[in-house]
Amino acid sequence: MVNVIRRSQIIGLMSLDTGTARRFATVQEVWTDNRGRVVCFSSSDGYIPLEQVATIGMDALLTYSDLLLEAMASSSPLYRRPVRLPNGDPIGWIDDFLFDWETGEIVAYILSGKGAEPWGGKAVLYPEDIQTIEAEAVIIKEEAPQKLKSEGELQQFLSEKSQQVRRLVGQMVNKLRSLISPQDSPEVVRVKIQQVRDDLAKGITDHNLLEEATSFLQAKWQSLQQSIARAATRMENALSQAWQQLTHKH
Repeated sequence: MVNVIRRSQIIGLMSLDTGTARRFATVQEVWTDNRGRVVCFSSSDGYIPLEQVATIGMDALLTYSDLLLEAMASSSPLYRRPVRLPNGDPIGWIDDFLFDWETGEIVAYILSGKGAEPWGGKAVLYPEDIQTIEAEAVIIKEEAPQKLKSEGELQQFLSEKSQQVRRLVGQMVNKLRSLISPQDSPEVVRVKIQQVRDDLAKGITDHNLLEEATSFLQAKWQSLQQSIARAATRMENALSQAWQQLTHKH
């Protein structure tokens, strides 16, 4: 997945309307629905629906409109929610989580507390090891404590790369959006990634960082292709929803 980010990485980011470049909110928290899917970001002035997000960069969250909702039904913050076994025994709390900002899918949870002590105080909990997500607590499967992993397991995700690598991946993805189509074969996608890499190499001194960014995209070519294919549909749906909400309010 090329759009995975940590919750903690977007707290405090400013939100900008892509049409006007106007700053209109600062992200305070990430909210999820009762299935554990990210649905919105809260600010002091209202809620930014995930569907309105155009992209999330290192310094800002760009949206298709500056419309803020007054409330998001059936959603709540997941951060610091207790984690328990089916018998009710507590083992810790959700300290952070990684999610795909395009789909809202959470791909990994960071557990803190006594259950994470063997891993230095923080351990990785995967969604398949969760039984239910309730308003009061996250209930994990009986065998989940034995399946926890160290944070080193997260190196497969973009959010865990260095800032320089993440910036390079962002630059490459922006260039690839106009080059890759849903009909391209895996070989064609990889060739186009290499072409963009060669173009960027002319102006970059640290080629090790560029090679790391290129290797990441080559490994995630399918996720990249799917993301690019969804981009136009996401924009159309987001603008349509924003318009409907505006006209409904008036």
